[in-house]
Amino acid sequence: MFGDLMGMMGKLKETQQKVEETKKRLDTVLIDEKSSDNLLEVTITANREIKSITIDDTLLEDKEQLEDYLVLTLNKAIKRASEVNETEIAAVAKEGMPNIPGMDLFK
Repeated sequence: MFGDLMGMMGKLKETQQKVEETKKRLDTVLIDEKSSDNLLEVTITANREIKSITIDDTLLEDKEQLEDYLVLTLNKAIKRASEVNETEIAAVAKEGMPNIPGMDLFK
């Protein structure tokens, strides 16, 4: 029984390390999102860190419009990045989880 427990603990530690490596790798995965008319473009990492924002000059003439564009486009980019992040982390975590009867955490 203790051998199984030690094996599971080792597997969990290995999985934790893989999750941390995946988080670091997600810093290099870039998500590009544009407004529907391409006047604003945002690039963020899969860890939801903003890398760049490109604004067309015409948006600089109307502060409220620019703010609306930023909110909408950033929210779309964050949503996509979150989906990528969660999918990648869940895949690594599920792969490394020991098979414990009754503990089907990832369906």
